[in-house]
Amino acid sequence: MTASPWLAEPMPAERLPRERLEERILNLLSSQNMCVLATTGDDGPLATPVRYYSLGFAVMFTASPRSPKVRNIAADPRVSVGIFAPLVGLASSRGAQLFGRARVLGGDNPERERYWPAFRWENEHAEQGRPVTEPPRDTLVVLEPDRIVYTEHWLRREGFAARQFWRRA
Repeated sequence: MTASPWLAEPMPAERLPRERLEERILNLLSSQNMCVLATTGDDGPLATPVRYYSLGFAVMFTASPRSPKVRNIAADPRVSVGIFAPLVGLASSRGAQLFGRARVLGGDNPERERYWPAFRWENEHAEQGRPVTEPPRDTLVVLEPDRIVYTEHWLRREGFAARQFWRRA
């Protein structure tokens, strides 16, 4: 007897309707807070775990302007971000790979203002002993992905492919 017969081969190939796919991606992005940022630098690839916040499909985090990840983004802004939910078994496998060009927004960049409402900076200020009455001046790194590869094996129960593909309209 198989615990999850719907996980057996052959795998379905059906594409999820865009609206349903977007809902699942947004749910994943808003329900997690850690990702792995992949950049490339002179020493090769760098995969860095970072705490992130999301606003729609955008993911963002603060970073020191002198950090290796910011130096790598300055040299080549093409990045990948991996986000995943805790895994219990194949049936619970759920995650996304986001691809695009990261933007580094310094303290004086006016574009930052649209992202800060989603960023719970007060938590970080409290952790660092900084006043929660002063808005952050930290460097903000933002990825508005051009494409996302979303994987959720539970979709196979409904006859959809576990791997789904999203591209910015």
